[in-house]
Amino acid sequence: MENNFFAVDGGAKVSYREQGHGKVILLLHGFCGSSAYWDELSPLLPEGYRWMMPDLRGHGESGAPAGDYTMDAFAADLAQMIKGLELEPVVMLGHSLGGYITLAFAERYPELLSGFGLIHSTGFPDNEAGKEGRLKSITTIEEQGLPAFIEGLIPKLFAPEHLASMPEAVAKAKRIGEQTDSQAAIRTLQGMRSRPDRNHVLAEAKIPVLLIAGEQDQIIPVERTFSVSSGLITQVQIPSAAHMSMVEAPQALLEAIETFLAKE
Repeated sequence: MENNFFAVDGGAKVSYREQGHGKVILLLHGFCGSSAYWDELSPLLPEGYRWMMPDLRGHGESGAPAGDYTMDAFAADLAQMIKGLELEPVVMLGHSLGGYITLAFAERYPELLSGFGLIHSTGFPDNEAGKEGRLKSITTIEEQGLPAFIEGLIPKLFAPEHLASMPEAVAKAKRIGEQTDSQAAIRTLQGMRSRPDRNHVLAEAKIPVLLIAGEQDQIIPVERTFSVSSGLITQVQIPSAAHMSMVEAPQALLEAIETFLAKE
């Protein structure tokens, strides 16, 4: 699948892949990921939708501009792309970091959305232990380099049994991670560390919301994903997945997304 590019403020380019035609569904990858995170899901995606998979700033083939890597900065990139390509309104589904960005986007640009969702993500901010962990990650990158950080990160994203049964998928995730700009990774860690509580965005949503959790997720436990309930919120738990359902259980993830879109 070819990558397309859209220039945002400052001259940086956002890379994105797309397939299909129809209503736009944006799939946002997680930290130290890229649009390649959706490779296992892409062949399964149904027709009738325009599926767009961007690389977030500093990740994949997108540019790594100087400046902030706050959740709002990522959201602003996407808003420019959506407006510039005349895509609105879209459904935005964000994995992990992508979910934090989705919440920032829903808070700042609700008029550009017709629905949104979190995939292995949460409306909660980092707790004190989480903030300390971000600082340790920054130190690892600064002192040992990005590959050393990725080597420690990726195994935590998969269910223990999948580390043995999916070695190629784990190795691919590491390769994708190593494509991340190291300074962008540090700034993104700072941005995640400083993000606010956005559970109110879920609670106050006037459009359909999808929350997907992995039963075996060691990064974001189920209860932190299912933080808010309402008539507009659909909660789906995937038993066979940890933090990487798009790789560990793509069919189950797709069924959850398709069911949600049918209601949307």
